[in-house]
Amino acid sequence: MQGTQVSTRGDGAGPVLVTPSLLRDWPLPAPGEDKYSRGSVLVVGGARATPGAALLAGTAALRAGAGKLTLAVAESVAVQVGVALPECGAIALPETAEGSVKADGLDRISAYLDRADAILVGPGLDNPDLAEELLRALLERESADGGPKDGEGAAVVLDAFALGGLTKIEEQLEPWRGRLILTPNPKEAEILLGRDIGDLESDVAAVAQQFDAVVSCQGIVAQPPSPGGKREPELWKITTGYGGLGTSGSGDVLAGAIAGLRARGTSGAQAACWGTHLHAAAADRLASRMGPLGFLARELADELPALMLELNT
Repeated sequence: MQGTQVSTRGDGAGPVLVTPSLLRDWPLPAPGEDKYSRGSVLVVGGARATPGAALLAGTAALRAGAGKLTLAVAESVAVQVGVALPECGAIALPETAEGSVKADGLDRISAYLDRADAILVGPGLDNPDLAEELLRALLERESADGGPKDGEGAAVVLDAFALGGLTKIEEQLEPWRGRLILTPNPKEAEILLGRDIGDLESDVAAVAQQFDAVVSCQGIVAQPPSPGGKREPELWKITTGYGGLGTSGSGDVLAGAIAGLRARGTSGAQAACWGTHLHAAAADRLASRMGPLGFLARELADELPALMLELNT
């Protein structure tokens, strides 16, 4: 069951500050009795040159409490990925001669796509054109199957190169509208908007409205208005976090944490607010022990369980 949404304002008065107090009033779903009750995450990414991104995202999803994890990666690294993260299932996807994941292997993960509670696409994809083809293939699969619409079905989280192809397939997005979560950095947000960012808060809200998606970008989380105006647009701002977050793999951890939380049964907005706060608070913890720079992205994920315990009790 999704957590009760914290009251927010859509009247232009500014974002709601995401504080520990707010999160305690917006508790995560109970863990349930077994791994199946905590949801399943499928990560699609991991080219031959960048399998670590999928590993980071998958580890973060499990650290955020997801019950099951499958990593669909380039076939030349699938075995190694499965050994590196023995808690996951590792599925081999077709790849180019250069090791980039191709879009013609979805039949290999069809059952996983059907069973997943959250699908994260992007970590470790290294070819923007092939990433776009992969998104098209995923959408065509849902359309051909008469798949769920109007916000039903698995959440779809897009990160990294998967974001770059989004503007080119906007006319095909109907099957995913209402269940998308986007995690762009500011440069990727500019690509999504087709212009430079001026005011981060209003521009992140614009991305959310354009793609009917929850968006987390640089500590700002936006949720679009619901169809028919039943829900006002909403905006949150994270109140913590160190510059040390600007390190290789940090975004993969953020996307994975959000996917893991979403798989547990949260709403998209709750997953994004909790995940973005936990990601930033993990950096605070590491900075206090190690200094503000030099901690590693994989160390961020290790901080998540203790932080969730403190906030959800």
